[in-house]
Amino acid sequence: MEENMQPEVDLNELLKIRRDKLAELQNKGEDPFEITKFNRTHTSEDIFSNYDELEEKDVVIAGRLMAKRIMGKASFCHIQDMQGKIQSYVSINDIGEEAYKEFKNYDLGDIVGIKGFVFKTKTGEISVHAKEITLLAKSLRPLPEKYHGLKDTDLRYRQRYVDLIVNPETKKTFITRSKIIKELRRILDDKGYMEVETPILSTIVSGDAARPFITHHNTLNLDMYLRIAPELYLKRLIVGGFDKVYEIGRLFRNEGMSIKHNPEFTNIELYSAYEDYHDMMDIAEEIVSTLAKNVLGTTKITYQGVDIDLTPGWKRISMIDSIKEATGVDFNTIETDEEAQKIAKEKHVEYDDIKNTRGHIINAFFEEFVEETLIQPTFIIDYPVEISPLTKRKKEDKRLTERFEMFIGGREYGNAYSELNDPIDQYQRFLKQVEAKNKGDEEAGMMDLDFVNALEIGLPPTGGLGIGLDRLIMLLTDSASIRDILLFPTMKPLG
Repeated sequence: MEENMQPEVDLNELLKIRRDKLAELQNKGEDPFEITKFNRTHTSEDIFSNYDELEEKDVVIAGRLMAKRIMGKASFCHIQDMQGKIQSYVSINDIGEEAYKEFKNYDLGDIVGIKGFVFKTKTGEISVHAKEITLLAKSLRPLPEKYHGLKDTDLRYRQRYVDLIVNPETKKTFITRSKIIKELRRILDDKGYMEVETPILSTIVSGDAARPFITHHNTLNLDMYLRIAPELYLKRLIVGGFDKVYEIGRLFRNEGMSIKHNPEFTNIELYSAYEDYHDMMDIAEEIVSTLAKNVLGTTKITYQGVDIDLTPGWKRISMIDSIKEATGVDFNTIETDEEAQKIAKEKHVEYDDIKNTRGHIINAFFEEFVEETLIQPTFIIDYPVEISPLTKRKKEDKRLTERFEMFIGGREYGNAYSELNDPIDQYQRFLKQVEAKNKGDEEAGMMDLDFVNALEIGLPPTGGLGIGLDRLIMLLTDSASIRDILLFPTMKPLG
């Protein structure tokens, strides 16, 4: 009887039984952990896809023993590899009495290799008729009970290796994640972008507003920060003459965790010389719609029960106009900080003593009344300068910037600018960030004089775009939590 059909057996007893089996093998000189290589010729998918060519031909497969049905002198088992499961027929007449006895003693979860020929059973199931079977690694701990699997969410995240074995939908999610990132690279490479790598450790916090992780370099006796964004390094490369660059990599932000946030996450930033934020809107729309079409086969998806159409032609609206649509408040008619503070009090919108300007309050109104209503893909454009320290100002209204964020399903997925390339203006904005930090704003950036120096060398008009890939992968895999699409999410230690 299969071991995982006996949930009443004490776990400690099962562990002892498996270790006793290993000791018995070792005493006979048959330690599976001494095997260093096994020459597999085919995967389960190879055999299913090429059955007509492989019928009656010898193959060698390997994988994890997931099911076993003993029927006297003949048995069936299922082997699971990366592509899926395949059945094998194992008979005492084919592999011999001693080998068959050992096979019957195998446990579910053991790693095995099987040599045999491909055939179909009477029921039409493509299978491998075993001629040799080899134990390649002994599983000393049983897998979760077959008919319940690993359903405890916390345990799935902590033991992802088990989750991948017993929950096929988990493996599918991460295969899709890999395809999305591969396709993303293809899109940008085909457009002439060059992939680069920039430092993760830095002596300055820059590129966005976020609380950093702090570490220490012993040799230099210097505190350093894990990057919150690669932006300023990438723009240095545009200064240096690389017209189109991108980086896919980890960012680190010392902030709270939620279904949307993990302290370390994967992001892409790309920059293109001689383009602006309208060009970035076009490429953002193309990236998301092309990923959906080429990876999922459609631009019309469902996320957590909500139908979303990613087909190009997304709505574009200014932040001020979106607030006016939602609340009737028109910040184009509100000129001073005092007027903005007054309307905020009337509408019960909170602000603090640091973020109390007209620009900050516009952003607070947007977050309060608009953001969660943006279900279909929407570009919110023209952000206040107070919350956009690295962005070029709009000619028509210097209080606003050429910046957008893209929203889908009520969440922000990307941020982009016409990059600020005026070194004098940039220096003044850095000073305001330093002032905010001195007042207690832990998310404010620092002064980066080397970046100002780079701008003084000369940055051409440039468009830049950043997309949070984890959130985008959540969307495209219909995953409710960011932890569902991170192989090893950050977890509080047990005990």
